[in-house]
Amino acid sequence: MRTSKVAKRYAQGLLNFTQEAGSTASVFGEMKDLVNTIEKSKELQSFFHSPIIEVKKKISVSEEIFKSFSPVTRNLIQLVIKHGREAQLINIGQEFINKVDDMNGVQRITLTSATALSDENIKNILKSTSLVNHNNQFDVKSIINPEILGGYILRVGDQQVDASVKSKLSRLKKEFQLN
Repeated sequence: MRTSKVAKRYAQGLLNFTQEAGSTASVFGEMKDLVNTIEKSKELQSFFHSPIIEVKKKISVSEEIFKSFSPVTRNLIQLVIKHGREAQLINIGQEFINKVDDMNGVQRITLTSATALSDENIKNILKSTSLVNHNNQFDVKSIINPEILGGYILRVGDQQVDASVKSKLSRLKKEFQLN
């Protein structure tokens, strides 16, 4: 997923501020909570995307939802809403998480499969590829997409291994069309 320039700039500004204040670790946890909260609530996403709802209402609702967050994070949320960028909150949070992970040398791995995979299957898949640096920490995000029919798609950074049944069937179809 492409991240907007707006999200990158807010995330970088937040990272610079938290590094100076020494609060990067606590804000990192809060950003994870922010992203999870917004991702899991379609109503909250609709609320933040609605152009009809007033800024004051959005700020008061966000203050109530995120009242346990530090003043730094709450102020960022208010600032984003005041500037009309509340639809970007989830992207800003995710970009901040990515920047901190990059800073700490954590690899982001996305594993897409047709059905849920057990932890053992995930470990075996990660061991079978040279894309994953097992000396570093890594964060695995599992995605279930029944459209790939079977197998998996492993994405590490900007590299990808497509071992899905759907892509194999596509290659077979192309071969038959050529012959």
